[in-house]
Amino acid sequence: MTGLQLMLPPFVACMVLVAMLAYLGLHVIARQVIFVDLSLAQIAALGSLVALLFHVDAHSPARALFALGFTAVGALLFAITRTAGEGRVPQEAIIGIVYVVASAGAILVADKVPGGGEEVERALVGSIIWVTWPTIGRLTLAYVALGVFQYVLRRRFLTVSFHPEEATRNGWNIRWLDFWFYLSFGIVITLAVPIGGVLMVFSFLVVPAVIAFLFTRDMRRLAYITWGSGAIASSLGLWISFTGNLPTGPLIVCMYGLLLVVAAVILKLRGGREVA
Repeated sequence: MTGLQLMLPPFVACMVLVAMLAYLGLHVIARQVIFVDLSLAQIAALGSLVALLFHVDAHSPARALFALGFTAVGALLFAITRTAGEGRVPQEAIIGIVYVVASAGAILVADKVPGGGEEVERALVGSIIWVTWPTIGRLTLAYVALGVFQYVLRRRFLTVSFHPEEATRNGWNIRWLDFWFYLSFGIVITLAVPIGGVLMVFSFLVVPAVIAFLFTRDMRRLAYITWGSGAIASSLGLWISFTGNLPTGPLIVCMYGLLLVVAAVILKLRGGREVA
């Protein structure tokens, strides 16, 4: 197998992940719920492990249903706590607590199922280098459907994320909109983690959005910068991993961190001015 044949599937998988995650990262930054993806990913992982506890086959669709069911519960919890705890407890604190409890639960369950330790490790680092074309195809179809859902409700989702006071004035049911947003978001994360792992998914989601917010507040430019920076960091990480024979996932994560440093330097040289 040539180098191109080996690296092309991971490259395409990265581009599919970037297309969806980088955009959703803008919502995450605007809502100031930075670790929500980690929490939802851990909830989904807990659901997958619980499925094994009930002797569900590791490759059965029923296992995915367990993960999505747990994700739906997490989405409902985050939708409720966004407004209910406002002014008293930051939602990020709730998200952190859910992450810790779900992590502890996953460790306890993993101790009772065969291969549980390997499942926990796989969820952390993923297996992007071994992704197959059928897996990429299924991921793409699912993300297209979720992208259409996000596009149809984009005005309401964007308003709730960027201008929540306007959504309140309009009389919208913010909790209901939050539930659907977090549910679709959770499905995106649930599908991404087995491929990229928690660390890479977090980087894809947060770092490009942070880079974009350094330079502009215009929604269209934000989207372009997130997609562009995500594509650059992923491509560099894959290329250096291949040429240097280094672990792919961790290297891609490091490239995202390096690109953020470069962006900060560029912003400093520009005197903090926004993109024209």
